Amino acid sequence: MNPTCQRPRVLAIMAHPDDIEFVAAGTLLRLRDAGFSIHYLNLSAGDCGSMTTGPEETRRIREAEARAAAAILGAEFHPSLASDLCIFYEERLLRRLTSVVRRVQPRIVLTHSPEDYMEDHMNTARLAVTAAFARSMPNFASDPSAPAYEGDVTVYHAMPHGLRDGLRRPIQPDFFVDTTSVQSVKRQALAAHASQKAWLDVSQGMDSYLDSADEMARIVGRMSGQFEFAEGWRRHVHLGLATHDDDPLATALERTHMCFRTSDR
Repeated sequence: MNPTCQRPRVLAIMAHPDDIEFVAAGTLLRLRDAGFSIHYLNLSAGDCGSMTTGPEETRRIREAEARAAAAILGAEFHPSLASDLCIFYEERLLRRLTSVVRRVQPRIVLTHSPEDYMEDHMNTARLAVTAAFARSMPNFASDPSAPAYEGDVTVYHAMPHGLRDGLRRPIQPDFFVDTTSVQSVKRQALAAHASQKAWLDVSQGMDSYLDSADEMARIVGRMSGQFEFAEGWRRHVHLGLATHDDDPLATALERTHMCFRTSDR
């Protein structure tokens, strides 16, 4: 990939197929409309996400679904690098993820909350931060090899599932992105993960999978006091990642009144 002269890029790094759709797809769509090229990476292939098919068949099904979801969002798809429950903060996976970051050269990285209900999510957040940090270190070899680069990157953490940390404490976003007008596209992208929808339709009721994503966005919208549906974000400290303490996500979306900072209350 040669990003020279391309639009600014945003890379979503989440754990499993469908995580991007639950917590970040609306923001990706907003950034796409603001002129960003959007990139889509699930660290895990989702191979444990079935009660009826084996891991290899499940991996194949869920990759096809994720590719379809990325296409709905207008995102460039990047293949998974690990398996379910095997996302560990370890060298091999870090080198592989660093290679992706160096090749994409994102201005913005979107990833999980550092506090969440499962280790795959929290380890993904740690790996995403360190891969962004390692992007500029020529002595850290990525796999496959990719040249280091020094461009600024800002990392943002999504809201955790359940909107609480692992000890049940509520999480408050730094700012909110209005997803109201793109919520139907976000729902369509989530529905592309048909194997997960079918599984939960049987166990939890028809369309519970889609309805729970809408409900989460509706609750975050109420938290904002501004929007019907929203996604919430917290910004990682800029040290080692960017030369200035800037906020490119909020800056890009505030121009169109699609973002609201809690500090503006």
